[in-house]
Amino acid sequence: MNKAMSAYSGGADDLPGADGTTSVLASAYRKATWRLIPFIFICYLFNYLDRVNVGFAKLEMLDALKLSETVYGLGAGIFFLGYVLSGVPTNLTLHRLGARRCIGIMMILWGGLSAAMLFVSNPTSFYVLRFLTGVAEAGFFPGMVLYFTKWFPSEKRGHVMALFMSAIPVSGLIGGPLSGWMLHHFTSGQGGLAGWQWLFLLQGLPTVILGVIALFYLSDSLRDATWLTQDEKAAMQAALDADEQSRRTISHAGQSFASVLRNGHVWMLGAIYFSIQMGVYAINFWLPSIIKALGFKDPATVGWLSAIPYLFAGVFMVFAGRSADQRRERRWHLSVPMLMALVGLLLAAKFSSNPLIVMVGLTIATMGALTGLPMFWPLPAAFLGSAAAAGGLALINSLGQIAGFVSPFLVGWIKDMTHSTDLALYILSTVLFAGALLVMLVPAKLVNR
Repeated sequence: MNKAMSAYSGGADDLPGADGTTSVLASAYRKATWRLIPFIFICYLFNYLDRVNVGFAKLEMLDALKLSETVYGLGAGIFFLGYVLSGVPTNLTLHRLGARRCIGIMMILWGGLSAAMLFVSNPTSFYVLRFLTGVAEAGFFPGMVLYFTKWFPSEKRGHVMALFMSAIPVSGLIGGPLSGWMLHHFTSGQGGLAGWQWLFLLQGLPTVILGVIALFYLSDSLRDATWLTQDEKAAMQAALDADEQSRRTISHAGQSFASVLRNGHVWMLGAIYFSIQMGVYAINFWLPSIIKALGFKDPATVGWLSAIPYLFAGVFMVFAGRSADQRRERRWHLSVPMLMALVGLLLAAKFSSNPLIVMVGLTIATMGALTGLPMFWPLPAAFLGSAAAAGGLALINSLGQIAGFVSPFLVGWIKDMTHSTDLALYILSTVLFAGALLVMLVPAKLVNR
């Protein structure tokens, strides 16, 4: 990540020239990148780890609590009901009150609730805690997307989003072996807790600590950034103003949340994001179980094998983000990864009895699906005006996160009915194909900047 950030903060477009403003702007972007991205990256890493560690806890929790696959799928998915219901109002609140306080408080709440998952004893407590955690997390991701619009113009956001969202594959790369080790190490029930309970506790508490740090570390806006000079602030603000004017010239999204609700492009983008997330959450929640079904019973082995797809996804994600910014092209950089996810899921389903091909398929699917996430977000951010961005980004995110409920529940239900995930993978592939087609309907002039 350090190498990628260095390449970004000193890219060819930002080399100092005869115009001193260019040099000042390059310096400002470099400072903003190093000041904001590493910390936000770590926060998002634990955000995603807290969200999907239930996939590893499942390896022991279901037997310990006598829960069915359907109950697990519903519990994994019900998180997103709370998430969707709270997404728009939370992000509008963040827009009014500022990122520093809202992000810090959200992290403290969801970290505490994630740790409290160790007290789950029956389906009802599982559902309630997952729902409340979803409510607490709802504003974090769309809030971060909105936050970046206050620092970086459209042409910078592809790589910024890729650096930020590379926390997803890194969370899998680190979280898989770590979760497998925790389940293996605490298998004898140290301290009166089972391995899956230790997993929730030890992965939830760091988020609480990061939330406290965020209250003191983050700057709400350029005006509050004491680590920038006045010239650097002025140069960045001028670039943001020019970007905003460009958006108003080419976009018909309007400048209010009401106009966003009437805009067909917003709803189409929500459908595209839904299709991407259908693949992402199937992988996040079911990857350990699919690998275990290949014959790998030891949790530590499952953890190490699950890290392989995320390793390749992390490298591919940063490469794709930089390529999209350099070429000023967004649609193919999104649709191609989605088609990769489709092909990978089909391979895993078609050759489900061959561990090597299944792992290759899961790796391709993970590379494609996870890369689709950062490649998607420059699209809505490119044409939503600043006044509409808070509600618009949250609305699109909420529409996409409905997949977080549908996908795990669908896979769990199909597995209970057929004792296999193959049919579910075929269905998810079809959804990804439909989403890739929709991407090409987005007007290129709106997003290729």
